[in-house]
Amino acid sequence: MKYNIRGNKIEVTEAINDYIRSKLSKVEKYLDDNAEIEAKVLISAKGKDQKVEVTIWSGKYNIRAEEANADLYSAIDLVIDKLERQIKKYKGKLSVKKIKEDFLPEIDELFEEEQTIVRRKEIFLKPIDEEEAITEMELLGHTFFIFKNVHTEKINVVYKRKDGDYGIIEAN
Repeated sequence: MKYNIRGNKIEVTEAINDYIRSKLSKVEKYLDDNAEIEAKVLISAKGKDQKVEVTIWSGKYNIRAEEANADLYSAIDLVIDKLERQIKKYKGKLSVKKIKEDFLPEIDELFEEEQTIVRRKEIFLKPIDEEEAITEMELLGHTFFIFKNVHTEKINVVYKRKDGDYGIIEAN
């Protein structure tokens, strides 16, 4: 696995770097083709909390998790645990060639309950601007809203972020 560990408003010391690498090796053991996998870690300080964001990428899939805690090492532990759960839960859904056979019985226990689509909805995408899309999303009480951007004529999704701000996803 290739590592890209960097800090934003925080210095990544050798001790922090070593701790992250040792913890990521827990996740690495679930992935078969370690040579092509890249882990990007961003550590940032926001107020009293230390935030750790980890994105693991191979040419086939992305896994991402983030955690914040007053203690940096606790935040690292929490984000690694979250990544481990994601890989276990979605092992069949990820385009991973193979997960090491040692862990298959442990992972298969998580697949006892199958997920199904319980509702389909057809929507009309009227051309509106971003501000109007946010207003409609808030009026509906949803955390996201799909619309056709009047300026770009592309399909967009506006969503509410954990920090209370909004994000836009634009389809190409």
